[in-house]
Amino acid sequence: MQVHDYVWYITVGVLLAILAFDVFIIGRRPHEPSTKESATAIAFYVGLAILFGLGVWMFSGGRYAGEFFAGWLTEYSLSVDNLFIFLIIMARFQVPRKYQQTALLIGIILALVFRGIFIAVGAAAINEFSWVFYLFGAFLLFTAYHQAKQGTHQDGEEKENAVIRFAQKRLNATDEYNGVKLTVVKNGKRLVTPMMLVIIALGTTDLMFALDSIPAIYGLTQEPFLVFTANVFALMGLRQLYFLLGDLLKRLIYLSVGLSVVLAFIGVKLVLHAMHKNELPFINGGEHIEWAPEIPIWLSLGFIILTLGITTVASLYKSRNLAAAAADDEVTPADQPDGKSVSQ
Repeated sequence: MQVHDYVWYITVGVLLAILAFDVFIIGRRPHEPSTKESATAIAFYVGLAILFGLGVWMFSGGRYAGEFFAGWLTEYSLSVDNLFIFLIIMARFQVPRKYQQTALLIGIILALVFRGIFIAVGAAAINEFSWVFYLFGAFLLFTAYHQAKQGTHQDGEEKENAVIRFAQKRLNATDEYNGVKLTVVKNGKRLVTPMMLVIIALGTTDLMFALDSIPAIYGLTQEPFLVFTANVFALMGLRQLYFLLGDLLKRLIYLSVGLSVVLAFIGVKLVLHAMHKNELPFINGGEHIEWAPEIPIWLSLGFIILTLGITTVASLYKSRNLAAAAADDEVTPADQPDGKSVSQ
């Protein structure tokens, strides 16, 4: 895929301008976005991603458009899974709703920075060492196994990571928020507000998710331009999606399971690709393994859409059954004396 320098400059400039507008104009005051505001923003960002993908199709062909859409859907799904961890962090630190928007903005910006770094490192590694696909594939298979082993989101709350535990022990902190400020002066001493701990938690979470997402996207496309744009579009609108979905995020109880299947599929795809281009001397004498198939992008895109679709339907069906069972449990014998309904 030939991407001229001016296309890079224009694309990065436009995307940064959109991000700056979201951060400095829309998010300039702490508030909880309304349903209308959130829905409008999400429709805009999703529509923008679709238009971009169609533009790739027009100028570069269906193959690269398929790679963009597959990468975007995978990264978007991983980002939605990330939102669930954000929910836990917000609840753990009891962040007021009107301040959550600012915290999310910072979290998304940190995610962009971390992913940008890993995209550059990944591209350099791929250009120099073809065997890096073995590492990416093995890492994704391990991640898929670990995520599937954790089960559904309802298995329990996430444990705080070591960085947060260290910060809580070492930093002089107060339990009171000072708006969205990270520090406050009390009795002549500068103390860290809970917002600082929230930012640290979001940042470390973003770092861990970036480690998963970059090998996944490189398993679908090796074009840095598509890797970068798919990641940026996947992060756009997440702040509004957080407020729009709300409790629906908790109802996607099989999302981690579905993502583990997608990551395992991409991991296998990466290993097969590494075998097809093998140059390691201790594997097949350093020769390419010709029988190793290359999974076409249309199959990858179809598998991702099907898996995520089944995951969503199964999650909502299971959540509805759990809600119905919980409602039935609330009807106690005291409510129904002698085993008869109240209406009788």
